Amino acid sequence: MTNRRQELDPTLKAETPALTDAPPEQRAQKRVDDPDMTARLAQLVRDVGGDPATFSGELVQDLLASALKLIPDGRNTGELKLITAAVKELRYAFRVFGQYPEPHKITIFGSARTPTDHPDFAATVEFSRLMAQKGWMVITGAGGGIMEAGHIGPGRDKSFGVAIRLPFEQSTNQVIAGDSKLIHFRYFFTRKLMFISQSEAVALFPGGFGTMDEGFELLTLVQTGKASMVPIVLCEGKDQTYWEEFDHFVRKGLLDRKLISPEDTSLYKICKTSEEAVQHILDFYRIYHSSRYVKDDLIIRLNKPISQKDVDRLSERFASLIRDGGKMTLRGPYDVEDDHLNLPRLCFTHNRRHYGTVRQLLDAINACDPA
Repeated sequence: MTNRRQELDPTLKAETPALTDAPPEQRAQKRVDDPDMTARLAQLVRDVGGDPATFSGELVQDLLASALKLIPDGRNTGELKLITAAVKELRYAFRVFGQYPEPHKITIFGSARTPTDHPDFAATVEFSRLMAQKGWMVITGAGGGIMEAGHIGPGRDKSFGVAIRLPFEQSTNQVIAGDSKLIHFRYFFTRKLMFISQSEAVALFPGGFGTMDEGFELLTLVQTGKASMVPIVLCEGKDQTYWEEFDHFVRKGLLDRKLISPEDTSLYKICKTSEEAVQHILDFYRIYHSSRYVKDDLIIRLNKPISQKDVDRLSERFASLIRDGGKMTLRGPYDVEDDHLNLPRLCFTHNRRHYGTVRQLLDAINACDPA
C-alpha cells in the first residue's frame, strides 16, 4: 500500500474530513531490541534457572533474540528448518558429550569402504585399542570400514558415534548401534563441528573425498587459528603408501608453488606404526596442556612449569611470533580466566600469524625439562 504523503502545510484539524470508514491501522511491529522485549527475554532466562546478568545467560538471551528476529527478517520455511535443525543437533550432541567431560577424546577419520581384511583396517583396530588403553575415548563417524575398526579397538564403552544419513553405503556399525553415545546428524557441517570441537587429537586413515574434506578442513582451521592446536597423525597399514603420496602432493603441488608456508607441513605427522602415532599424541601433552587468547595475548597453559632459561631461549627462537619485539613470560592466570587456574602459563602477544610455527613452538615446549 502506498504511504499517504505528508503535506508541508496541513489543513486545520476542523477541516480534516472524518475517515470513519477507513480500515483499521496496522499495529506497529515491536522490535526485538525494544526494552520491554529485552526484559521479557531476560525473564524467560530466569524462568528456566538462568541468570541474564552472567555471560552464559547473556549468550542464551542473544540466542533467543536472534531466533525472534527471523520473523521480521521474513526468512522462508526452508531456511527456518535448516537453522532450527542445526541448533537442535548441536544442543543434543553437546549434551551427550557433556556426560563424559573428563576422558581425553580422539577423532578417527577414514574410509567407510575399507574391507575388514585390508591392512588399514587392522592398523585402525590396533591404534584405537592402544589409545583406549591410555585412557582415551574414540570418536568416529559410526559407519563401516575405518569407522568400524576405530570402534572395535576400544569397544563400545569407550566409543562415540557421530553418524550421518546417506542414501548409499553407510549404516551404523554393530559396535556402536543402539548406544546412548551414538548421535545422528542431518548436516555435514554440524557433524564436522562436533568431530573437531570435542577431540584433543585427530588420526586420519586413508579414505576418499570425505576423508580428504575432513582432513583439509581441519588443517585449514588449525592453520588459520580458527581451531585449537591438536596433534594430527596420518596413519595407515603396513607397507601402504597413501600418506607418502599425500605428502608428496602437499610439498610439490602446494609448497613448491608457495600456496602454503614451509612451517605448515608441521601441522601433521606421518606415522608408520600405531605405537609411533600414540606416542606422538601423548608427547604433545607432555608439558603443553591447552591454550586460549585474551585479546591478542596467547596464553599457553602448562602441565608442568619450565625454567626461565628455557623461556628466554624459546622467546629468542620464536621471536617471529611475538608482536612488537616483545618477550615470552611465565605467569599465573589472567583475571578473566576461570578454568585451570592452578596451571602455570607461558604468555606473549601473538601477531596472529604463522600457526605452523606455533605448532613448532609447542613441540619445543614439550621438549623442555620440567623446572
